[in-house]
Amino acid sequence: MQHTPDNTGSSIPPGTVCLEDYQRHAQKILPHDVYEYLASGCADDLTLARNRSAFDELNIHPRILTDCSNGNTSCRLLGQRMRHPILLGPVAHQALIHDEAELATAEAASLMEACMVASTLSSVPMESIAAKLPGQKWFQLYFHRDRDFTLELVRRAEAAGFNALVVTVDAPVNGARNRIQRAGFSLPPSVVEANLLDQPAAVQQSLSTGQSVIFQGLMSEAPTWRDIQWLRGHTSMPILVKGVMHPADATKCIAEGLQGVVVSNHGGRCLDTVPASIEMVASIRAAVGEEFPVLLDGGVRRGTDVFKALALGADAVLIGRPQAFALAVAGALGVAHMVKLLRDELEICMALSGCPTLDTIGPSALSGHR
Repeated sequence: MQHTPDNTGSSIPPGTVCLEDYQRHAQKILPHDVYEYLASGCADDLTLARNRSAFDELNIHPRILTDCSNGNTSCRLLGQRMRHPILLGPVAHQALIHDEAELATAEAASLMEACMVASTLSSVPMESIAAKLPGQKWFQLYFHRDRDFTLELVRRAEAAGFNALVVTVDAPVNGARNRIQRAGFSLPPSVVEANLLDQPAAVQQSLSTGQSVIFQGLMSEAPTWRDIQWLRGHTSMPILVKGVMHPADATKCIAEGLQGVVVSNHGGRCLDTVPASIEMVASIRAAVGEEFPVLLDGGVRRGTDVFKALALGADAVLIGRPQAFALAVAGALGVAHMVKLLRDELEICMALSGCPTLDTIGPSALSGHR
């Protein structure tokens, strides 16, 4: 099935009071194959489900009679002040779900003072996205098989004024995305990857009998630590690695001179039965120390989830799927409302837990943690 959005949604449906409401509305208005592309994980969706259930198993341990009259949600990341610790994570191909695509998301980010992480695979050029983002803006980078073209993307991001690079490294091959296969989804020709229109022609690789399409094929072009070293030598932009799920990889990022990590299992879309992202935050924080930036991606649906991530050691969270569902339902207004819901819920949680500022949220705010 091929789909070009005919929606220019700009109104929030009555009764939309939480992020799950947006997903429920989006399922009704999006074609089945597009919804499955957005909502599914891989294989049996066990990690996708675990990303949520692991949050639900954490209990907040509130304190009373704390003066929260001067509370706020401001934080600093990479030396820059942010209004709140809720970032819009990279979501590819947004023209699938709304006519204005990433431009609507950027408008929402600007309205809500949220840092947006623009995807390499965006439907509109990175320069157009950056022009709508007067505040913090980061660029998510996939390494291209042609490293010269990769460097062109980096140079364009620098020129457009992006403040950091978020290098996704956990998806050199796609997972077994069975729900997408069953739905028959394929990217329609009308939805382009605008940043890649001038990419070099693909090199046809011939594999002899007995060679693996995965190992000698796709993985032969996948980035390694050598490529991270190469990238560091070609840009002064801060670099964060997205897809870190092991403390040893996080400490390796420090040794390589990087500026942060995003704890992420790619939304459960790459390898099933890996831990939930939230389950790895505490051990990664312990490995890297207190000062190194650690962000979490995956499973955040409530302000209480943001609170729990911060309590276990994250500095901020990235929002993926809910961003797409809100965009599909109500465009820029929907995405802005989605961020506001999370921020309001976070403030309520902080006030009722006796944590007036983000730096007062620690492990002791959760039952069974110290």
